[in-house]
Amino acid sequence: MSSNIPNPLELQKEITEFLKKKYGDRITVPEPDLENPPPDGEKVKPDQPEVRFDLKPEELEQYLNNYVVNQDEAIEVLATKICTHFNRMNLEMHPGSEGDIVGNIKSNILMIGPTGVGKTYLIRLIAQKIGVPFVKGDATKFSETGYVGGDVEDLIRELVREADGDIKLAEYGIVYLDEIDKIASSGNAIGPEVSRTGVQRNLLKLMEESEVELRPPHDLASQMEAVMEAQRKGKIERKKINTKNILFVVSGAFAGLEDIIKKRLKQQKIGFETNQSATSNIEIDFLAQAKSEDLIEYGFESEFVGRLPVMVHLNDLDVEALYQILKNPNSVVVRSKKRDFQAYGIEIEFEDEAFRLLAEKAYHERTGARGLVSVVEKTLLKYEKKLPSTQINKFVITSRMVKNPEEGLQQLLLNDVVKQFQKVFLEKTGIVLTFTPGAIQRLQQQAEQEHKDFVKICQELFVNYEYGLKLMKVSQFTIDEALLDDPQNKLEKLIKNSYQH
Repeated sequence: MSSNIPNPLELQKEITEFLKKKYGDRITVPEPDLENPPPDGEKVKPDQPEVRFDLKPEELEQYLNNYVVNQDEAIEVLATKICTHFNRMNLEMHPGSEGDIVGNIKSNILMIGPTGVGKTYLIRLIAQKIGVPFVKGDATKFSETGYVGGDVEDLIRELVREADGDIKLAEYGIVYLDEIDKIASSGNAIGPEVSRTGVQRNLLKLMEESEVELRPPHDLASQMEAVMEAQRKGKIERKKINTKNILFVVSGAFAGLEDIIKKRLKQQKIGFETNQSATSNIEIDFLAQAKSEDLIEYGFESEFVGRLPVMVHLNDLDVEALYQILKNPNSVVVRSKKRDFQAYGIEIEFEDEAFRLLAEKAYHERTGARGLVSVVEKTLLKYEKKLPSTQINKFVITSRMVKNPEEGLQQLLLNDVVKQFQKVFLEKTGIVLTFTPGAIQRLQQQAEQEHKDFVKICQELFVNYEYGLKLMKVSQFTIDEALLDDPQNKLEKLIKNSYQH
């Protein structure tokens, strides 16, 4: 069997012959228009109008500040450069503009920051606000050839899928590539280092301007789709997408880059005196001082760094920042967890002190905002399992629950049982029955000792109270610890005293 992959026209002929042999004259196969195929590179003209973008940097900045905390400088840079990127495209689309500029520089962005600080979230918010398709990829999953791992051009094809096949809209999309630091080369000329350098070079073409074939020859599924299209339309459209206006955003934690920056800054200080006392007590964020030369030394091709003219540094998140994320009305962590419980008809709220304790726990996870998700899940997992089987439809998450989730859950369940007993008692007698905290604790201990539930113990101890309290003609009654020493004698004395008065 030949290893050469047939083109769509050849595939179409083979499938036609196969169908005729199998089904004979029972099936009619339309012949493709082989004499007048569309010219190579012709694009499909979408029905949708061209993308219009007129959002101002301050508008986008304000929008992002509603969702992201402790990243003011990063938001300022992103809002400004991304707004400018899309407004420039608007300018070029207007008649009478200067049109294309030879050597035009696109504002592709490099984001440097630890994990969990909101890099992906920021770009996703921006794409959503603008209304353009957004695709996220992982740089570690791509290889130079695409035969091992993925092909970097797959990201562009994914944009078209995100745009529901609208190629024009996809050409204004945003491609976000995470863990870009993992394709930096250490300088070796063999092994994976060659592939990493190759991925960088493949990305170079996409980040500037290139044509990407939407039906690559090595993708048999795409080729089959082309054959089916030929069957329907009588011709094959060779679809391509241009990356000229696609905005590329890459990011990474860049472990080890700080040492390179420290070395550079130290060398710059040699030869002149510095005021050590003025800087010794100041904690320096070295990653915020990264330059292109540092990235090149880190292992990136100079041409690759040159395609990323906008560099953004994101701050690490301390306890206060994590706390502010939870308090934010738009907090994805809190809103998502509320929705989990809403799925069972349960409404939850958080005490402020609970937010504080969750933030402290998350900080020790050392995974940024992702740590918030982890600690909230750990804290509320048993609640999420148990409460849907109860009649509890609302509760408040307290600091006690965060400190000891299991103990907090048991107390919540106990309080609910008490409320249910009170409700039944009120319905039968019209009397509001209350328990002191000490009485509840003592009843629960007795229930555990006798291997009975709380309601059963109450029914046994207060079997005559429904009738007795009615005789007393009271509207409310409190059960305290003293009463529990001898509930029956206590009731008899109360009834006698009520008649004497």
